[in-house]
Amino acid sequence: MSLFYRAGMTFARALPAERAHKFGIAAAARGLAPKHDAAKHNILKTNLCGLDLPNPVGLAAGFDKDAQVPDAMLAAGFGFVECGTVTPRPQEGNPKPRLFRLTEDRAVINRMGFNNGGLEVFADRFTARRGKGGIVGANLGANKDSVDRAQDYIDGLTRLWGLADYFTINISSPNTPGLRDLQGETAMEDLLGRFQEARHNLAGDQKSAPVFLKVSPDLDPTAADRIVDQARMYGISAIIVSNTTISRPDDLRSAHKGEAGGLSGAPLKSRSNMMLKEFADASGGRIPLIGVGGIENGADAYAKIRAGASAVQLYSALVFEGPGLAAQICDDLAARLKADGFKSVAEAVGAV
Repeated sequence: MSLFYRAGMTFARALPAERAHKFGIAAAARGLAPKHDAAKHNILKTNLCGLDLPNPVGLAAGFDKDAQVPDAMLAAGFGFVECGTVTPRPQEGNPKPRLFRLTEDRAVINRMGFNNGGLEVFADRFTARRGKGGIVGANLGANKDSVDRAQDYIDGLTRLWGLADYFTINISSPNTPGLRDLQGETAMEDLLGRFQEARHNLAGDQKSAPVFLKVSPDLDPTAADRIVDQARMYGISAIIVSNTTISRPDDLRSAHKGEAGGLSGAPLKSRSNMMLKEFADASGGRIPLIGVGGIENGADAYAKIRAGASAVQLYSALVFEGPGLAAQICDDLAARLKADGFKSVAEAVGAV
């Protein structure tokens, strides 16, 4: 790590959380993020729903809401990058302050509320990177005041068709009132059914880009069987487990622990791992899973893979470690796979 990079991280940590995030995006846009070879370890190369990944360590949605720096983050060593959440119309999000570091807990609470520049700005940036390598996906959301939220997801799919390598249906953020209601059986059937129809109409005789479904860690565990069945019925390619939680562990120490919003980072690890196990048991290998929540190192990533995740994503740990963390995790994960006799990531998936 260069002295300049360390100085930048120190400066960012001294800023309020949301300003620090904007500083990080601006630095990455200027080429100041660290650079690492995402394909350094052959053992980490894997295929996720038809996407050839140089490694299974992805950047979760929320970091790059407006698709400003996907290529910089790929260059930092991530195997794939998910931009968004994007809504059809621009929106400011919730009142500030709305992003809080819980440094003592290595956690973050956010109630951003899908603040983003809207679908047209987002699509223009995806168009501008046509022809570049790397897997970059689009995380789709609904506007807070939408009268037909299912249509918002279809509008996102339609506008970004042919631009994004994959799509994620985000119905699990706790920061848009009522959004999580779309995880209910009837609402999900309506959403996924309409989304599948739109997807088939767009694809025609061509192969469709993969579509992932991102779920909450606060679901009743019994919902896993139903969601897996609905996901498979409506052609969902993989399930991302999980988004942020509205629960609060009793041992949080930060003065910000009482802030409203979704909690992510280290305290989410056990809850997200529990939910991942529920979905792994429910799916029985019938649909790939992507593990998210509390990943700080190679051991955390490896644990999710062995629990059933075909790939993983992280974001909150970057607040404390910076984007160079992706390469560190890849180095550690490769060593752990080799030490346990695995020849690939796929061999380790579900090998508890």
